Amino acid sequence: MSDAIKSEIESEIAANTILVYGKGTKDMPRCGFTAETIQFFNHFGYPYAVVDVLENMPKREALAQMTNWPTLPKVFIDGKFYGDTDILAPMAENGELKTVLAEAFPGRPEPSPVINLH
Repeated sequence: MSDAIKSEIESEIAANTILVYGKGTKDMPRCGFTAETIQFFNHFGYPYAVVDVLENMPKREALAQMTNWPTLPKVFIDGKFYGDTDILAPMAENGELKTVLAEAFPGRPEPSPVINLH
């Protein structure tokens, strides 16, 4: 892994409280797992960013090495790697994710759930 790619990833993680590395963008996910993760975070109402690494193999490989997680998406919250919705969904169900998000966004009231009528 090059130092430039590692620095780029570290900068992206530091600049975004919630960051999803996936296939596609927030508006145009290009795989079902990335779409599922976007819907998951839309439900919570906190701001988050999605970085498309579908066509950037060096970055994808660097992320796999840094996280020891071979698949996409990869979710970081407040600089910490959490995996994907396979890890986050149970955390949401048991209330642990609510605590993580409250700590990641201190002093910010919990957003109202987003209701999608489509």
